[in-house]
Amino acid sequence: MQLQTKKHRRWLVAISAVLLIATPSFALFGIGDIVFDPTSYASLVEQLTMLQMQYNTIKNNLTHFSLKQQWQASLTALKNTSVQNLFGETNGMTTALSTDSATASATAWTSATVPVSSTTATYLQTQNLGGAQLAQLAMIEASDAVSPDCLTAVGQYRAARTQNAAAVSALAADELDASDATNSEVQQLNLLNAAEAQKMAEMQTQGVLQACVASQMAVANMERRNAAAIDLNTAAFIQQQRTSNNVNAAKEGNTWQTYLP
Repeated sequence: MQLQTKKHRRWLVAISAVLLIATPSFALFGIGDIVFDPTSYASLVEQLTMLQMQYNTIKNNLTHFSLKQQWQASLTALKNTSVQNLFGETNGMTTALSTDSATASATAWTSATVPVSSTTATYLQTQNLGGAQLAQLAMIEASDAVSPDCLTAVGQYRAARTQNAAAVSALAADELDASDATNSEVQQLNLLNAAEAQKMAEMQTQGVLQACVASQMAVANMERRNAAAIDLNTAAFIQQQRTSNNVNAAKEGNTWQTYLP
């Protein structure tokens, strides 16, 4: 009996040793060729889960919107400008405001403004820098430089809006298309890039117009600044003359001294 117990103990020790050094694979139903590996099974489940997630992602990316019309916006159309020209006083103005023509802008500005005559030019040669007359001449010359450019900028903007109308409409149609033809992920990204490109072109054009507005404001500020300076200089000159010269009327002891002509 004791001998059998020792044999059982040896068998248990041997079986335990085998179990401790065995790999996760083991035979099913005692058949050695059919092996179940839990580690491989877990890896396979993980791969299938990952594939399912990728499939769901692709499926969601391919799903298209069917109610895109709620985003539709209309493009503001610019009215064609037609400036009246009874006696040639606005020659080129209509062309300058509607097309990209620097020549028409220069012609229009020259026709619509008062020129500095040769007689005035001769008179101005005798004036000193910083005087009121040459300051006014500087303002006129600055205005003559920037104003035709502003006319051209307006004409360029109108012409560009007309040229870009087809591209803008085509992009809007694709953006609002609810079919599968324009709703893949790559196609939608292309539409976003096209929209950003159109936005950049519009911003650059707007930048030209803003530069024009800034230049016109500078000329207008020059006029107001010169007018204020002339008023101050006139007041100082009058005061200086009153101090240097007798302003009392004959046979009067008191004269109003605070008036300005």
